[in-house]
Amino acid sequence: MRLRLPEERPTELPTGYKIAHPVLSQDGTRAGFTGVSLGGALPYGVLADASCVYGLRHRAPNRRCDCGFHCVHDRAAAEALLCTAEHRTAVLLDVLVLGRYLRFELGFRYARQRVRTATVGTCACGTVAAALADAGWGRPGWRALAPSCAGCLRGRTAVSLAGFARLAGEGLRVVARPAAVPGHGVPGLPEELGVPELAAEAALLQARLDWFQSQLARLGQGGPDGGPQGG
Repeated sequence: MRLRLPEERPTELPTGYKIAHPVLSQDGTRAGFTGVSLGGALPYGVLADASCVYGLRHRAPNRRCDCGFHCVHDRAAAEALLCTAEHRTAVLLDVLVLGRYLRFELGFRYARQRVRTATVGTCACGTVAAALADAGWGRPGWRALAPSCAGCLRGRTAVSLAGFARLAGEGLRVVARPAAVPGHGVPGLPEELGVPELAAEAALLQARLDWFQSQLARLGQGGPDGGPQGG
């Protein structure tokens, strides 16, 4: 006889976290997300139903299949996935688990979801993102987007964070993650710099630059004794 776990009847809808790549439709009228692993070829909206990625006719999630949306319980576990090279431009999603679900030790596999919040990482230059710009790859009919500051857009197809939320609809919130702060123990980087400290650092750098320029000018005019240099 096969033992089965008791069916859960939660008083509140479960929540979880996952990562995904933001995408924009080819005509620029719709926004959504595409997964980073199983089912990544199928973009989905803020409110979406899962289907079997293998084309089987059973409902997702099925215990004998890997189909269904996936998320983890712990936000930190989802954020850790953003450290890998292929996921650096993905966004962190806070999701509401709807419909049937299977609970695992680390998270859920489930039939329906609503994305409540998308947290966008920093631009590749380290600045807080102001937009989501063409990442240079995509799916048929969809452009993948990556976080970008205003200075790094360089004419690429882009949409502001508020514009992406508006196109995605369903009350989605899109927020930008703050720029990274230098950590403790990083050699040569002062910690918790304020305006006075930054001004002092800038003055020191300018003084060093002036010294180098004076040395270059002296060497260009003559040798160490001030006379003309021989050939």
